[in-house]
Amino acid sequence: MQIQPLLDFTVSLAYRAGRITLGYFNTGIRPDFKPDDTPVTAADRAAEEFIRREIERAYPGHGIVGEEYGENSNSGSPFRWIIDPIDGTKSFLRGIPLYAVLIGLEFEGRICAGAAYCPPLDEMLYAGEGLGAWWNGRRARVSQVDSLEEACICFTSPGNFQKRDPYVWERLASQVRMLRGWSDAYGYMAAATGRAEACLDPFMNVWDCAPFPVIFREAGGCFGSWTGEEGHTFGEGLACNAALKPQIVELLAGARQNSG
Repeated sequence: MQIQPLLDFTVSLAYRAGRITLGYFNTGIRPDFKPDDTPVTAADRAAEEFIRREIERAYPGHGIVGEEYGENSNSGSPFRWIIDPIDGTKSFLRGIPLYAVLIGLEFEGRICAGAAYCPPLDEMLYAGEGLGAWWNGRRARVSQVDSLEEACICFTSPGNFQKRDPYVWERLASQVRMLRGWSDAYGYMAAATGRAEACLDPFMNVWDCAPFPVIFREAGGCFGSWTGEEGHTFGEGLACNAALKPQIVELLAGARQNSG
């Protein structure tokens, strides 16, 4: 399998979908609300419709799953495209430029190519298996910080930590240099490019993180579960540089013991 053509297609698709979202950004667009009370807009729908249409045209036998329109009928394919047309719809609605288009490609359950594009900032982060991770044309690398006391940790919502395990939040707040709500995909983009050391989410869908396993692998870091397993299907997210992974996993395990 040649990864490069698939990666080139993924990057082009994320960029073009992102330009679609900019046509709605800061225009006073009003959301609808899904059954889980999360917002969805015409921009989310238009971007996902475009992405799905282009995949179906280029790779008609591939599987597709997206946040807004679910899974297609090609569930038997070893290839599956995972789409979040706007990761950070709440930021998008408030005119905060920290939302992203996320596209990941699975082959036999493992992410082999992915792109995360932040349209308002024109930041493109992408990677393919064995091809490196790239940030606007430059190599992307995680930081080399090896101490929690010097680390910047990103998150999306303190409330989610309270729902999951308040001890995690308390331990993070007492041990790390900085906790910053550079939320949703942008926190992971910051960690993959060395601007932060880690990003944590207590709850996560596959479309919220699909590009990040391959991006972090190729950037020298790790993406996976709170226990340190690599992957995108655990319902939670931990992304960090390799030096800090044992310390963060230990911190999370200690918090679980205290909460028990």
